[in-house]
Amino acid sequence: MTNVTIDRTSATLAEDMTDLRRLHRSADSPLRRTLRRFARHRLAILAIVVLAVIALAAIFAPAVERYPYEQMDLRARASAPSPEHWFGTDRIGRDIWSRTIHGGRISLAVGLMATAISATVGLTIGAFSGYYRGWVEMILMRFTDVVMTFPSIVIMLTLAAMLPRSVWSIVLIIGLLSWPKFARLVHGQFLALREQEYVLAARTLGIPNLRIIFVHILPNVLAPLVALVTFSVGEAILIEAGLSFLGLGVPPPAPSWGNMLEAARNLEILQDFPWMWIPPAVMTVLTILCVNFIGDGLRDAIDPRLVL
Repeated sequence: MTNVTIDRTSATLAEDMTDLRRLHRSADSPLRRTLRRFARHRLAILAIVVLAVIALAAIFAPAVERYPYEQMDLRARASAPSPEHWFGTDRIGRDIWSRTIHGGRISLAVGLMATAISATVGLTIGAFSGYYRGWVEMILMRFTDVVMTFPSIVIMLTLAAMLPRSVWSIVLIIGLLSWPKFARLVHGQFLALREQEYVLAARTLGIPNLRIIFVHILPNVLAPLVALVTFSVGEAILIEAGLSFLGLGVPPPAPSWGNMLEAARNLEILQDFPWMWIPPAVMTVLTILCVNFIGDGLRDAIDPRLVL
């Protein structure tokens, strides 16, 4: 009789364990919940598709170009769009389509690399100042306040005029002058999170401070940080376009959307040859819109305060 009871108990426990495993597998993981939230943001999904097309066209530009972007056809100078030249040609006969897709390489690279630099610097300063407080916070945040008081666009123009004109100069100028907003955001988040119970428990257990900062606190800052990163990519692309439009950005003959827009400074071209500046202008606006929509979607998907 006892053996029968034990067998029934074992069978019941086995069934309960099976049900628990089934429930665990059916339950949504955090990643799955995030993806489902993001999928609800239709503009973000559409923006990903459009941005992927733009990025792929830029990456594989040699495969989709009609002519080499530096090739000049003096017989077809300032030609309107045609089956031979889809977007027309510029004043020295270079194909606008080829220069537009090649220009996407530089503009996107500048946006991504400059944002990576500014996010890394701002994240480091904001995390350490918000976690350690005291004299560390005073020095780092007062330095951040000083940098924020300077008119960044004026400094960018000055540095761009002084430094050698190259892609790396533009990346460093934008990246090293755009980090204070990241520092202020991360600093505020760390001030609020450092007093949470799980952080106090980690300190009590003797977990190293660096591990607490980057493993326990930082993941909870990702929602606003990811949104700011995406918005900053668009801002960096726009700044590069502005500097190149003023003749202080990426040097020719390398194309970027900004230095292609420089042609629009000429009133004759602005009015009579719109195909020379409309394609890079449309690509710049479209890319920035896509990046901003993706940032909105990621912020809404990652934010744990949103209700399923």
